Amino acid sequence: MMTLYSGTTCPFSQRCRIVLYEKGMDFQIVDVDLFNKPEDLAVMNPYNQVPVLVERDLILYESNIINEYIDDRFPHPQLMPADPVMRARARLFLFRFEQEMFSHIEAIEKGTQKQAEKARTIIRDSLTQIAPVFTKQKHMLGDEFSMLDVAIAPLLWRLDYYGIQLPKQAAPLAKYAERLFSRPAFIDALTASEKVMRK
Repeated sequence: MMTLYSGTTCPFSQRCRIVLYEKGMDFQIVDVDLFNKPEDLAVMNPYNQVPVLVERDLILYESNIINEYIDDRFPHPQLMPADPVMRARARLFLFRFEQEMFSHIEAIEKGTQKQAEKARTIIRDSLTQIAPVFTKQKHMLGDEFSMLDVAIAPLLWRLDYYGIQLPKQAAPLAKYAERLFSRPAFIDALTASEKVMRK
């Protein structure tokens, strides 16, 4: 059985919870208090961060690595594209999400007011840039729900919470976000602390 050490308010942990629920398999989630981390977390992950996935002798950290492993181990429904070219493209998108959006979350959560404002602007602009995609397709890679949708969903869920306001031209993105939020696995994966992040 897989065990996920997950932060109750951590967007990266939320990604992994979504994938576990999408797969509908047996797993256990251990809630980690980010302000009072258990000592064994630093033993499992040298960066002392969540999420961490443990399965028998295997210990993984880094949400995208964890999620690809779960996807390989339990191929139904498949969340990474089967085709090598599409798969490589998907990985590139995931990398860009990290660089252009998720790397700025820490500044919003822990930075000075000025750093937080700058980070909000960068994230808002990046999201606004991808919004037109959703006038033509339902999800990031077309009509099928994929790992890219999983990866971005926690950020979209936290926009109000992070004080990020999208401009009118990003309306297709807001509609897309509602589609993601209505998925049963997304709802099941929410923690009590995450539920209150959106009004």
